[in-house]
Amino acid sequence: MIQNVKLDFKHTNITEKDFMEYADEVVVAHEELHKKIKDKNEPLGWLEWPTKYDKKELEKIKKAAKKIQSDSEVLLVIGIGGSYLGARAVIEALNHTFYNYLPKEQRKTPQIIYVGNNLSPNYISDVIDLIGTRDISINVISKSGTTTEPAIAFRMFRELMENKYGLKEAKKRIYVTTDKKEGALKQIANQEDYTTFVIPSNIGGRYSVLTPVGLLPIAVSGINIDKLLEGARFAQEKYLDSNLKYNDCYKYAVIRNMLYRNQKGIEILVSYEPKLHYLIEWWKQLFGESEGKNGKGIYPTGAEFTTDLHSLGQYIQEGRRFLFETTINIKESATDIKINQDEDNLDELNYLVNKGLDEVNKKAMEGVIKAHEEGGVPNIVITMDKLNEYNLGHLIYFFELACAMSGTLLGVNPFNQPGVEKYKANMFELLGKTKNNGQTKKEAKTKKTSEKNQDTNKLGKRKKESEPEVEKVNKEDKTKEKKVEKPARKKKTGKGKHAE
Repeated sequence: MIQNVKLDFKHTNITEKDFMEYADEVVVAHEELHKKIKDKNEPLGWLEWPTKYDKKELEKIKKAAKKIQSDSEVLLVIGIGGSYLGARAVIEALNHTFYNYLPKEQRKTPQIIYVGNNLSPNYISDVIDLIGTRDISINVISKSGTTTEPAIAFRMFRELMENKYGLKEAKKRIYVTTDKKEGALKQIANQEDYTTFVIPSNIGGRYSVLTPVGLLPIAVSGINIDKLLEGARFAQEKYLDSNLKYNDCYKYAVIRNMLYRNQKGIEILVSYEPKLHYLIEWWKQLFGESEGKNGKGIYPTGAEFTTDLHSLGQYIQEGRRFLFETTINIKESATDIKINQDEDNLDELNYLVNKGLDEVNKKAMEGVIKAHEEGGVPNIVITMDKLNEYNLGHLIYFFELACAMSGTLLGVNPFNQPGVEKYKANMFELLGKTKNNGQTKKEAKTKKTSEKNQDTNKLGKRKKESEPEVEKVNKEDKTKEKKVEKPARKKKTGKGKHAE
C-alpha cells in the first residue's frame, strides 16, 4: 500500500461546494506555473526537481557524506534561512530526538551543529567549546557568499580549521554548496579548490531543501535521501491534476485563502510531535517570505501541543477570533509506551491502565480540535501514515506547491522577498559598509589614494617611454607592487583563540 499524506477540512466549516468556486482560478494558476517553468530565469525549478534532479550530483553527495562520516565527529552546517532550516527540519524529524546527545557508538554518524544563523558571540564561542579537539568538517551553504551571518561564521570557522589542520588538510574538510558560476563563495571555492555542490539557479532558498542545499547534511546524518526524493516524486505526480476537486494540495491553498478573506489572518501550524519543531520553523519561512508582501498575507506561526496548550491554549480558545490552525497528525507512532497499574492511584491515572501513550496523545489532539472549532478557530488537519523519509518528502513538496498556489491566489509573487533587504541596508550603513565590495569608508579612501598614486606613476612612465632602462626598472617595480597587493596566504601557526 502506498503511504500517503491526506487533507481533512471538515473542522473548517467550509464545504466542497464553497471551495469549488475557486476551481477555474486554480486551473489558470496551475497552467501558468507549469508554463513558466520552461523559462530558466523563473524560480520554479523545484516544481519538477523530484524527477529532474542531477543524478551524478546525488551520487557525489552520497560519496561526500560517507567521507564526512568516516573522518569527522562533527559536521558544521553554515547557513541561514532556507540554507539550513530545511535540512534541520528533516534531520530532527527522522532521527533520534536527542541525536546530538547520543554517544558516538550509538549515533554512528557525526553530530550536526548549525552556525551562521545568528550573530551572537556567545553562540559562536559555545560552539567552539563544544567542538573542542574533535575532528570536524564544514558544509557552508550560500548562493552569494556575502549574506552576513553565514559569511562571518565561515570566515571564523575556516580560520579555526586552517589553524587546526593546516591549509592542505582543511581544504579536504570544507564542502561548499553555492551557485554554479558566480558569487563570492564560488570564487573562494575555486581559489581554494574546495569540493563544491550546486544550488540550482532557478530554485530559491526556501524551496531548496530537496536540492544539495539540504541533501548533504541530511545524508551525513544517515537518512536515506533516495527515499526522501521518492516521496517528493510521488507528490509531484499526484498533484499534477489541475482539478481542484481531486487535488488536496490545492484545496489547502484555497481553504487558507478563504479563511484569510474571512478575517482569519493568522495560521498556527500545530504538531503533537516534538520531532517536528524545525519542520514548523521551515514552514514559517516558506509561507512568511512567500506571502508577506504588498500589505497582504497570512501571518504564519507555530505551536507544539500539548506543551503550548499550557501557555497559548487560553488565548487560542477564547482570545481574538482571527486565528485558524493547521494540525499535522502522524497516524502511526514509531514507538509506544503503555501505562501501568498503580495500587495507590494517588495521581488518579488508573483509568488509563493498558492504554498506550500514543493513544492518549491522539485523544488529546481530537479533544483540542473539537474545543477550538467550537471556540471559533477552524482546523485543517494533514495526516501522514508514518513519519518516515517517503512521507516527509511528500509533505515537503505538498507545502511548497501549496505555497506557490496560495501566494498566486493572494495576488503576490511567492518567489521573491524584497522586504528582507531593508534591514540589511540599514545594518550595512550603521556598520560603515559602502558599495565598494564590502570595504569600510576608510578602506575605500585608502584604495582611492593608492589608485591615484598609481595613475601618477603611469603618467610619469609615459613621459619617459624613450628611456628603455627606466622603463625596465618601472616594470620590475610594478611586478613587486602586484606581489604586495596580492600576498600568498600564509600557513596558520595553530596558535590563537580558535586553535583547539
